[in-house]
Amino acid sequence: MTVEKQGNTAATSDVWRSFVSDSGSPGFSLRTTYPSNSDGVEVMLERWDAGTEEPPHTHPGDDMTIVVDGKMSTQLYRRDGESLVTQGERIVLTKGDVGYTNAGQIHDAKYLEDCQLVYVHNGAFAFFQANLDVR
Repeated sequence: MTVEKQGNTAATSDVWRSFVSDSGSPGFSLRTTYPSNSDGVEVMLERWDAGTEEPPHTHPGDDMTIVVDGKMSTQLYRRDGESLVTQGERIVLTKGDVGYTNAGQIHDAKYLEDCQLVYVHNGAFAFFQANLDVR
């Protein structure tokens, strides 16, 4: 199951761009990692304990989260003056789900069960906490 967040999908996310063909293997192309490839991605294997969470934040590039095991949720927000306002319903991802978030989209993450994730970030990873109250 693929879960779209903010309209981003495998077809539209920058995570799936800038692939290079491998001349030794017809039909195969790849995208290597940043910083050795300035057009690359950063990939992390993550483990999160049940009950932990990430506060509202953004990243500078599109990201993709694959839930290998467990259950998590995420909420999108928009800035309204000095506050955050929720956008849409909270999205729940379980084993096998894939979630996409656009660059700059404010979101949080809550880990409802112990989770194992594959996280892919377009370009260099960074985490910018929103530091605003949620209304």
